[in-house]
Amino acid sequence: MATYLDFSDPAILDPERPKPRYRPLEAMRRMKRLIADKEDTEQVFHIIRALNGDHLLCELDRFAQSDSGARRIRERRSLPAILDDHGGLGDLPQNSVGAAYIRFMKQEGLTAQGLVDESNTVFPDTSDDLVGWYGNRKRDTHDMFHVLSGYGRDALGEAALLGFTHAQAGGGFGVLFIGYMGTRQIRKSMPRDLDVMACFHEGRRNGEAAKNIIEQDILELLPRPLEDVRKDLGIRPPETYLRVLAEIDRMGNAAELLAAA
Repeated sequence: MATYLDFSDPAILDPERPKPRYRPLEAMRRMKRLIADKEDTEQVFHIIRALNGDHLLCELDRFAQSDSGARRIRERRSLPAILDDHGGLGDLPQNSVGAAYIRFMKQEGLTAQGLVDESNTVFPDTSDDLVGWYGNRKRDTHDMFHVLSGYGRDALGEAALLGFTHAQAGGGFGVLFIGYMGTRQIRKSMPRDLDVMACFHEGRRNGEAAKNIIEQDILELLPRPLEDVRKDLGIRPPETYLRVLAEIDRMGNAAELLAAA
């Protein structure tokens, strides 16, 4: 692929930024820790960094070559303060993307700034380059991906969403590894006839079929009806995930099964 961006420009790539390199053994160690303690989400950041190599640069280059991505770069908005302004977003229609986002974040006890703080605790980044901005945009749109894709924050939903995200990004082995291994771990606690791996594969298909969410104007999406946005972006309903989740629920111990995963 021809390179569009000049990564020798310090405004695009800070020369002081640590050089990415593959560390598969480190990723395996971190994955074992995550499996042992699913609340230790710090390990996710380490695994992605250990396996993604320079993929973020490749993603950014493709992003910059698209018309919509180039517009986002020119705007260069920071999203957390906008997304955490629940007072302002609260005036939006109840069927809107913004209202759905607020409900999701309140239900899950989340804030956009909270994810920023967690990320900065693990890997503080003082660079003001374009690579850093793009990485932040990927982080800051994660929960919007949940809302738009329909995948929840339960263990199975997170794994399926990682499949969706990986397909949208076009690569990056770290996210794929976490999603696949997470789904395998869930499968161990489920009945054999329950095809939980199909949820991960569905996430990948749905992500590949949809328009690239990270390129979209998030501010423009917020007031629009959620179902209209999903239709316009080609986001398919997560039918397999919802069916498997319903089957788990019918077993009467959905929370225990997913927590055990």
